[in-house]
Amino acid sequence: MLKEILIKGFEKFNAGLNGEADNPIHAIRNNAFALFEQQGFPHKKLEDWKYTRLSKLVQNEFNIPDSASIDENSVKPFLIPELKSNLIVMVNGIYNKELSDIKGGEEYFIGSISDGAEKYPDLVEKYFAKISNFTLNPLSALNTAFAREGVMIYTGKNTGIELPVYILNLIDAQNSLPIAQPRNLFIASEGSSFKVIEDFHTIGSNTNYTNAITEIYCGKNSNVEYYKIQDDSDKSFHTGSTDVKQERDSLFTATTISWGGSLIRNNLNILLNDENIETHMYGLFYARNREHIDNQTFVDHAKPHCESNELYKGIIDDNATGVFNGKIMVRTDAQKTNAYQSNNNILLSENATIYAKPQLEIFADDVKCSHGATTGQLDKDAMFYLRARSIGENEAKVLLLNAFASDVLDKITIEELQAHLRNLLLKKLKREL
Repeated sequence: MLKEILIKGFEKFNAGLNGEADNPIHAIRNNAFALFEQQGFPHKKLEDWKYTRLSKLVQNEFNIPDSASIDENSVKPFLIPELKSNLIVMVNGIYNKELSDIKGGEEYFIGSISDGAEKYPDLVEKYFAKISNFTLNPLSALNTAFAREGVMIYTGKNTGIELPVYILNLIDAQNSLPIAQPRNLFIASEGSSFKVIEDFHTIGSNTNYTNAITEIYCGKNSNVEYYKIQDDSDKSFHTGSTDVKQERDSLFTATTISWGGSLIRNNLNILLNDENIETHMYGLFYARNREHIDNQTFVDHAKPHCESNELYKGIIDDNATGVFNGKIMVRTDAQKTNAYQSNNNILLSENATIYAKPQLEIFADDVKCSHGATTGQLDKDAMFYLRARSIGENEAKVLLLNAFASDVLDKITIEELQAHLRNLLLKKLKREL
């Protein structure tokens, strides 16, 4: 059902792009949709989708919205308190210039992909749909086919963006069942640096679907921090891929926070393409009711003398399900690799479920690699200690779960964002426990 809706929607979308026939992105769109039309949505027979079924998603009669009734008053409740930033507002996956507030700078660009393609056509042609290989992922192909007014960030050589770029993704589910397909292209040139926050929220109570793709290029000696926060409604579906390519001496840090949505699937794929690269991946997910949160990570150590560090933590309650599938590949040439991966989970109910699958594939012999996963309940001795000091059971649970989550939240370097997320987690735990 959904596939047929998307086929008709693409025909209409494509017909409205007649003036872009010479645009290099236009040809990519057509190739991408042809692949999606051939492959369709992923199914449970695929190993990477073994625990995540999209049957409930594809049964919905979503629509591709032309507009949304979002104004400044609709945006304010979702802003991060006290955060000074370059604000970009995306509504139903489309860049909204009127609601955005970009400080600007001569040596960097923050704006829409369409404006970026006009100002830097060579850059867009070089990187767009090159870091994210849509031939390997039909959902990436689907997003690529509909890509138009996404977000582009570009920094010139040895340039830093002082304020973080805050991308607020709003999907308007007040009067329809919308589908949004946000697209990001971030390019950090040699010696440059910036921080990006991507925040997802829903307005309205109808079922909705977001299919997001972010491509990040980290040039030599660059430093990029990327934060993805998902706090959608309980009728929201979210599938997304973040694809990263790092060059020599670069540093990349990704933090993924997922605690709102009926079904969430996050793919994080990172290619360490040269020597002396450092990569950090942190994740925190909190699933309750019948929510399903699936985190899939892949770190490709292609060259020697690189280091990756990964820590994901999950809290699963009620009848919810969590999935962690983390894979580290160390190729033959990647000697002197240090790669560490850890996944820790707490189950708060007898019906909560976690599927954890840490993986290592090592084809080099001079490496230091480790991986592991743990699943358990709250520590009974710690609970007894707190209860013995007149702390109520629910309050004790909140204290222990906050401590459990702090290993991830402590890594956030933007103080206002860290304080905001701690406050959100506290509110959610107090409300749910």
